[in-house]
Amino acid sequence: MKNKVIVVGAGLAGSEAAWQLASAGIPVELWEMKPEKHSPVHVYHGFGELVCSNSLRSGRLENAAGLIKEELRRFGSLIMEAADHTRVEAGGALAVDREGFSDYITAKIKNHPLIEVKYGEVTSIPEARPCIIAAGPLASDALSDDIAQKFGGEGLHFYDAVAPIVAFDSIDKETSFLQSRYDHGEGCYINCPLNEEEYKTFWKALTEAEEAEVHGFEDSKVFEGCMPVEVMARRGEDTLRFGPMKPVGLTDPRTGEEPYAVVQLRQDNAAGSLYNLVGFQTHLKYGEQKRVFSMIPALKNAEFVRYGVMHRNTYIHSPSILDGDYMVKNDEGLYFAGQITGVEGYIESTASGFYAAKRLAAKLNGTEFHLDNRSAIGALAAYVSDHRLTKFQPMNINYGIMAEYTREEAKSDGIKRSNKPLRNVKIAERSLRYIDEILNREREENA
Repeated sequence: MKNKVIVVGAGLAGSEAAWQLASAGIPVELWEMKPEKHSPVHVYHGFGELVCSNSLRSGRLENAAGLIKEELRRFGSLIMEAADHTRVEAGGALAVDREGFSDYITAKIKNHPLIEVKYGEVTSIPEARPCIIAAGPLASDALSDDIAQKFGGEGLHFYDAVAPIVAFDSIDKETSFLQSRYDHGEGCYINCPLNEEEYKTFWKALTEAEEAEVHGFEDSKVFEGCMPVEVMARRGEDTLRFGPMKPVGLTDPRTGEEPYAVVQLRQDNAAGSLYNLVGFQTHLKYGEQKRVFSMIPALKNAEFVRYGVMHRNTYIHSPSILDGDYMVKNDEGLYFAGQITGVEGYIESTASGFYAAKRLAAKLNGTEFHLDNRSAIGALAAYVSDHRLTKFQPMNINYGIMAEYTREEAKSDGIKRSNKPLRNVKIAERSLRYIDEILNREREENA
């Protein structure tokens, strides 16, 4: 019997880690505190629950989020398999049916003979090794306190927010239209346009709306990628028109022109009965959300099936704690994975769980597995473990943290490095060649 690995948390990172370990023939004991206990924002019983958007972002190789998903696909990621199986239309993005996505992951995990699922809150770092802590940025208070005590101080934290969801049949079809921005893909988004007067009235109401009290909340502690819409609005009258309400690439069929401002709604489940307000994370009081968001003409009679909510995300200072494979530097066999490490985003969390598990599995099986920053997965691991980062900030995957695309490469490819979209595609192609070389070598060794 190979060493049993304890994995704490059955979110995206924990589920992926458990799956990769078990696929490598290593027994796993996976702990999940639901349904006995829920965090402030978790509501579904299944594993891999998406608590914010149902989108895993772009699927295009011009975007590093598209590359990291393709890398994970090639390596046999459970999360990517679930996402592709439960996909809903979202133009160039990969969005999923929330419950179907979670159900798919849960069934796969529970039916794997080498994964034993145990329910209950883990209140401290287990003493047994190997162990992967994938409790997420919403780890329970007791576990968070134990982690803070072990590593000193409270760690890095900021506040995150969730967008509201409305019922499809309550959206006014006369004042909305279907279209994807720049007509990429089919018309997958419901667009809710506002003219100048409607927008300014809405903007003023939003800036004056009453917020729910969140202990210790400061605007400066909000992650830019999930900025509450009311915080964004206070930065200036036109801020939203250059952010979540930007009208570019859209044409209102009623006028034949670009709207002054627009709110996009994205399908949230496979049945198409629920839609979320894209980019409208908020911590307004529930009654205020209903009042202010109903000022959007197409949402005047909207039924809000879930209101936005704000929650605290906690992160360890990974550069001083973790090495390049997410293992704690001074604690052999203890790993962290997921957003608690400072990777930001669903797919980034998945990638961290994948890489921590693959590195651990190789160590236990006496083999080798390593990815450098030519790959998005490797670049993310290198970023969070970079001891030179004195002001560590959570990071989405981006081409800026990957290996440089050199002048020599650009010359060989016959392109200009200043052509950013094409340069990014070339970086992606380089990464996928690198990944394929690794996979081909593994197949030859196992033949």
